[in-house]
Amino acid sequence: MNLDNITQIERYKNLVKFIDENFKEDINIEKIEEISHYSYRNINRIFQSLQHETIGKHIKRIRLEKSAEYLKYTNQQVSDIALDVGFSDVASFSKAFKKRFNCSPITFRQTVEAKEHINNQIIENVTQRKISFEIKTLPEFKLLYLEHQGNYQNIKAIEKTWDIFIKYCDKKQLISNESIFFSETLDDNEITDDFRCRTNLAMILQKPLDFVPEGFFQVKKHSAQKYAKFLHKGATSKLETTYNLIYSSWITEIQLEFADNPILEFYVNHHEKIDKENFLTEIYIPIV
Repeated sequence: MNLDNITQIERYKNLVKFIDENFKEDINIEKIEEISHYSYRNINRIFQSLQHETIGKHIKRIRLEKSAEYLKYTNQQVSDIALDVGFSDVASFSKAFKKRFNCSPITFRQTVEAKEHINNQIIENVTQRKISFEIKTLPEFKLLYLEHQGNYQNIKAIEKTWDIFIKYCDKKQLISNESIFFSETLDDNEITDDFRCRTNLAMILQKPLDFVPEGFFQVKKHSAQKYAKFLHKGATSKLETTYNLIYSSWITEIQLEFADNPILEFYVNHHEKIDKENFLTEIYIPIV
């Protein structure tokens, strides 16, 4: 890869990061050109070829998906959510939301609540099992990561991305007995289209890198955060069962407030020599 390609990828990565961190704000053309060092017309073409949507549509989509998460997981008023995610008024927000999700924000919230009530009844009828957890605060740390986009249930595709990530870490001599691998779940698959669901496959960096990550490998800081920590035993393909139990118990048993941060999964003993049914996965749900 030549220096020109490296520079272009870095510009693209910087723009994606900027949008992810500032999508609630007014992002104008001048700011996009400043971040990317391209004319808006050119960076929009590059962005569309990689993201399969224009910059404007991308910003609008993630605003609407974030608002859907707030409707699903918080008790915020619709008007407050609209302003929080970057819409100038409730009317334009409601119109855009209905176009994206085929229902009004209020109907969406009511549908989610009804669905959760039905799921809770089903789970209560099937099992009385309670799930245990502990409160844990993770300190600030840096991580190396590679983003995977796609259906969370497509384990084979995720494993292929893991293989690429592990081989890269091995090539850079980053792996040791103390290495800690984990993933960040960035999207809700009931809200975001399956092919757009993002997972960061990552490892904690024990010391600063002595090289600049190539291609789409990136480094970032994870801020200190409080979590409810759960333990899943078994194959990763069965993680959804544990998540269903967690969320069905959230209001009645766990009674904690979600924080607006990614869910983390730490892979305690995932190794080819370990039977998948004995895999241990620590699930960290961010809380306030």
